[in-house]
Amino acid sequence: MAEQYYITLKKIIEDFELEIIHLSKPAEDVHIVTNEVNRPGIVLTGYTDYFDPLRIQILGWTELGFLQNMSDEEQEEALGKWLSLHPAAAVVTRGLEIPQCMIDACEKHDVPLLKTHQETSPFLAALIAELNRELAPRITRHGVLVEVYGEGVLIVGESGAGKSETAIELIKRGHRLIADDAVEIRKVSYNTLEGSSPSNIRHFIELRGIGIINARRIFGMGAVKPKEKIDMVVQLEEWDATKAYDRMGLDNEYTRLLGIKVPVITVPITPGRNLAVIVETAAMNNRQKKMGYNGAKELMHNLGIDDIEPTDKELELWANS
Repeated sequence: MAEQYYITLKKIIEDFELEIIHLSKPAEDVHIVTNEVNRPGIVLTGYTDYFDPLRIQILGWTELGFLQNMSDEEQEEALGKWLSLHPAAAVVTRGLEIPQCMIDACEKHDVPLLKTHQETSPFLAALIAELNRELAPRITRHGVLVEVYGEGVLIVGESGAGKSETAIELIKRGHRLIADDAVEIRKVSYNTLEGSSPSNIRHFIELRGIGIINARRIFGMGAVKPKEKIDMVVQLEEWDATKAYDRMGLDNEYTRLLGIKVPVITVPITPGRNLAVIVETAAMNNRQKKMGYNGAKELMHNLGIDDIEPTDKELELWANS
C-alpha cells in the first residue's frame, strides 16, 4: 500500500499567516491529505454530488456575496447542508467579514474556519503549490545533489567514486549543495522533480579521511540551498576499457525517477580528470540542449552529415524508482 502523506493544518496556518476564527481541535491534529482545493459555490446551491470533504474550502467575494443575497433561513440551510459534510477546513479570503451564521455553523459542525487578507487567486495558487510539494509522491536515493549554473545535478555512483569530493570542489567554485548521501526526491508536478535533504543530515558532507563536515558552517550560507529541481543525473563510474563511452553526445541516455525521464551523463573516472569541471560542462551543455542548441548536431551539419538520427537509451540506475 502506498504511504499516505499529509500536511498539518498548523503548518498551513503558520506558512500563510492565517487568522484562526474557529478550531474544534488543535491544528496539528488536523491532517490535510489531498492537494486539491474547492470553492463551494455550487455546493451552497444544494448540489453536493461529487463533493470531496478532504479538500480545503476557499471562499471569496463570490461565495460570500451569494450567501448575503439569501434570507436567514436559506443561509442556515445552505451552510448546514455544506458543513454537515465535514470539509477539512474553510478559508475566507480578502479579509472579508465573515457572517455570524457561518461562524455558528462551523462551530456546530466542528469545521475549522480561517481567514486571510490575501486575494483569492494568489492565495489559491500558493496554497496548491505548497500542497503539491508537501503531498507529492517521493523516494530517497543515494547520491549528491548540487545546483550548478542553475541546473539541479544529481551525482550518483558506487561508494568511493568521489561524489562528495566533487561536491566540495563545486562548492568551492561557487555552486551550492542541496543534499549529500541521501537525496529525497519528490514529484511536485507531472514533469518536475524536486530534491532536498532529510532535515537531520542537511548541510552535512562525509569526506573520507576527514570525516563529517558542515558545509554551511565552513563555506557560508551561499554554499547551500534547501531544495532544487532535478534537471539531470551524472553517473560516475570506474573506467572500463571494454566499454564504448559516448564521444559525440548525439545519443540521449536517460533514467526514470517516479516515472519522469531525466537525462543521464556517464562520466568514467580516471586519474587526473577534473570531475568538478566536467560536471560544470555537463550542466551547461544540458542547459543549452533545453534551449534548443546541440553542439554535436552543429558539428555534424558542418561536416555535411545531417542524416544521423539520435537514439534514446534508458538506463536502470535504481530498481523500483
